[in-house]
Amino acid sequence: MKISYNWLKQFLQVDWEVTKTGELLTDLGLEVEGIETKESIKGSLKGVVTGKVLTCVQHSNADRLKVTTVDLGDEKPVQIVCGAPNVAAGQKVLVATVGTTLYDDKGEGFKIKKGKIRGEESLGMICAEDELGLGTSHDGILVLDENIQPGIPAAEVFKIETDFVFEIGLTPNRSDAMSHYGVARDLRAGLIQKDLKLELISPSVSDFHVDERTLRFDVEIEDKDLVPRYCGITITDIEVKESPEWIKNRLKAIGLTPKNNIVDITNYVLHELGQPLHAFDAQKIKGNKIIVKTLEEGTKFTTLDEVERSLSSDDIMICDADENPLCIGGVFGGLKSGVTENTSSIFLESAYFNPVSVRKTAKRHGLNTDASFRFERGIDINCTKYALKRAALLIEQYAGGKLASDISDFYPIKMEDFQVFLSYENAYRLIGQEIPKETIKNILASLEIKINSETAGGLGLTIPSYRTDVQREADIIEEILRVYGYNNIEFSNKLNASITFNDNKETKIENIVANQLSALGFNETMANSLTKPEYISLSEHVNSDANVEMLNPLSNDLAVMRQSMLFSGLESVAYNINRKNTALKFYEFGKTYHKYNDKYQEDKHLTLFVTGNRTKDSWNSNSNPSDFFYLKGIIITVLERLGIQKVKATPVKNDVFSEGIALSLGKIKLVEFGVVKRSVLKEFGIKQEVLFADFSWDTVLKFSGKKNIKVANLPKFPSVKRDLALLLPSSAQFKEVYNLAFQSERKLLKEVDLFDVYEGNNLPEGKKSYAVSFVLQDETKTLEDKQIDKIMQKLQQSFEKNLEAVLR
Repeated sequence: MKISYNWLKQFLQVDWEVTKTGELLTDLGLEVEGIETKESIKGSLKGVVTGKVLTCVQHSNADRLKVTTVDLGDEKPVQIVCGAPNVAAGQKVLVATVGTTLYDDKGEGFKIKKGKIRGEESLGMICAEDELGLGTSHDGILVLDENIQPGIPAAEVFKIETDFVFEIGLTPNRSDAMSHYGVARDLRAGLIQKDLKLELISPSVSDFHVDERTLRFDVEIEDKDLVPRYCGITITDIEVKESPEWIKNRLKAIGLTPKNNIVDITNYVLHELGQPLHAFDAQKIKGNKIIVKTLEEGTKFTTLDEVERSLSSDDIMICDADENPLCIGGVFGGLKSGVTENTSSIFLESAYFNPVSVRKTAKRHGLNTDASFRFERGIDINCTKYALKRAALLIEQYAGGKLASDISDFYPIKMEDFQVFLSYENAYRLIGQEIPKETIKNILASLEIKINSETAGGLGLTIPSYRTDVQREADIIEEILRVYGYNNIEFSNKLNASITFNDNKETKIENIVANQLSALGFNETMANSLTKPEYISLSEHVNSDANVEMLNPLSNDLAVMRQSMLFSGLESVAYNINRKNTALKFYEFGKTYHKYNDKYQEDKHLTLFVTGNRTKDSWNSNSNPSDFFYLKGIIITVLERLGIQKVKATPVKNDVFSEGIALSLGKIKLVEFGVVKRSVLKEFGIKQEVLFADFSWDTVLKFSGKKNIKVANLPKFPSVKRDLALLLPSSAQFKEVYNLAFQSERKLLKEVDLFDVYEGNNLPEGKKSYAVSFVLQDETKTLEDKQIDKIMQKLQQSFEKNLEAVLR
């Protein structure tokens, strides 16, 4: 939110340095994120002065140029070559002197230099209004009033204004500070604590009176809960034209583009007092009646931005007697009812709309306006009529309007101010030190919080209506503390802390797996649980009926809670790949969220993502891409680390995998994993293969930790490795070799590994070759060759007998 310092000074005659004021606003909770210097005309016309043309003669070498001498208020006049057709002796003009920088309409500057034009010396430039930013005309030089004296800075003649604009990071609860008057009110409270007591000057509306009652509009409100207060007045005989410079300067300082006097005045009052207003062209309102109601679902309405929108049956609509929609209440005006240069009479609206309804409407239509920004946070309902009078008087003064009706004020149920009791003891406890009672009362008075009663233990208080965020005793204490100053609270140099011991089994298991995966080169990710509704189209396993939707989503991309952790993980993968980080291994512990028959369900998962090479490219290592079996090995090690073995592998039916399997214990599925389909990856702009594993973590936890880990001393005696090259039937599997080996030698055989498989030329049909290694070890003595040969012969005989193996 932008706040003009010059605008603040209309309410507080403060003469503080701008940086000092910014620091105080930050201390008060209105954090100043930056201070920008604004000039009503870029450069502030520095170096431009008034001058008098003494002589003007034709240039000897150019038909369109004239040579002039100009008095700039110095002892000696200067010579300037000018090409303007209207320059003449005796004129009072504006001259950009040598060294002055002028700016074009794009903000790009050029410097006036001493030089010669067609042989004649020129020491400056006689300016047209567009060259100075004073207008758009370039027909000739700007001629001033003949009574102006030479040598006066142009900034004084045209009252060029330099302003400082605070960029305030306003928190959502501070709706009271969404205006210059509100910020000035807070600044005054802070200045009082600095022993600088200033009067808060509010705009006067004492001159408000109705000129003639010639045009009256009836107002009908159908739902007082949606519209607790609605005010309106008609103004006739207006002339739509440019606003006065001071209004345009105020709006331009805070980044608004002036349009015309009517629109500018409504915007001015909005940013002055925080009350949104809307002006309707009275001739476009049928039946001289305003009806505030909701319309049927799907009703079409074209807003000021020329976009046709489909209305919701919950949108507050301003309609005429024929129930034609004119405006989305509190959000955006209609194209057909707005003010144009032909408008001669208006109906001016000032209302209080239900904040929740306005917020939902604004989100529903993707509109974020200055009006909705304030309505959805809660404005001051008691400012509604006052702001209407303020705007009406400005329109009367600067548009020549006449007030043609009394104010219609629909306010059936008066909103009462909050009553809160403040306990001194609670205040001291929460603040952390005892603040003098008189100081507390002075702070409350500076915040316009009324003291109704006082006891030895505390104060009975009435909160002003504009402080919608102050409703509890704790809120009052926070107000006292921020004005008193957080920096003024003493604190101890001693730090007290307690150490808690977490003996949660689930957390321990998660940490075990996290440490294991991290050791394997994985990085942990934490994705947002909110995601895009469009992701449901990527898989049949997620559907819109099971979506858990947000009532007030921050954006369309965060409208539902995720039903799958795949898509949020792929967002992270895509983000990294787009930044040239293509070798990725991620894991995430998280939840998915589902709605089944009006009941909500959360499921916990562990997901793995693997893509690219297993390790980063290096000069001393070859590229080794990750594949399906690499991910399977990692999954098996995770399960075995948790004591889960003898899992069954079955093909998985999941439309996000091009190839995938599931690992189960009996009929209970533990994990699904596979290669993500290219059609899914394409939605994220991913062109390389991605492997994905999804553990049903709640199920894994049920079966984990049931195997005791045995600890033994490291063997003292060496192991022996022997290899066999076996010719086997093509139907034989390594698992059969593995099991037969351990059945034949249970005591000394420690490991069996398959290190080569060959099928092809030079082998009999229906045969394949396995190269198998065997590791033997005796933990009590060193093995001898005779004993080793005996074991290997026994293994060979077992393979020959049971698998029809032949030693190659």
